[in-house]
Amino acid sequence: MIYAKNSDALSYRGIHPNLDLALEHITEDFLAAVGETRTELKGSDVYAARFTYETVPPEESFFEAHKKYLDIHIMLSGSEQVEIAPPEKLTEFDRTEASDFYAYRGEGDYKLTLSPGDFLAVFPNDAHRIKMQTDGPRTVTKAVFKVRIHEG
Repeated sequence: MIYAKNSDALSYRGIHPNLDLALEHITEDFLAAVGETRTELKGSDVYAARFTYETVPPEESFFEAHKKYLDIHIMLSGSEQVEIAPPEKLTEFDRTEASDFYAYRGEGDYKLTLSPGDFLAVFPNDAHRIKMQTDGPRTVTKAVFKVRIHEG
């Protein structure tokens, strides 16, 4: 997991070439241009999309994880609570291997607030529970990069 300010994104280069490409695009101009449809930087290996939704109480949220991709969540407006836990500590209740999606229930090890100017990169061993309210329901908008770091 990487939890940092957008302005520090380039400090994390060198982990994987696809991650480097995504980090280089955490800029005001690029994020302003990302729409609700997929914006590809390197085909299905690196792409981004914008999401707008209402935050929910924790009991209405769940953890998700991936095996091939890491996600970079970049808050554009609003804020939400996020929890992180290793998938092996959680109980899996759904999976769609074709789309690299695994859903879990359980308790998180780490809690943080994602606000404008912040980004959170979650790796395959970081199950993440997003969309949780900070103090009541809020509308949030964020960009999410999908970055392939494992084949298979």
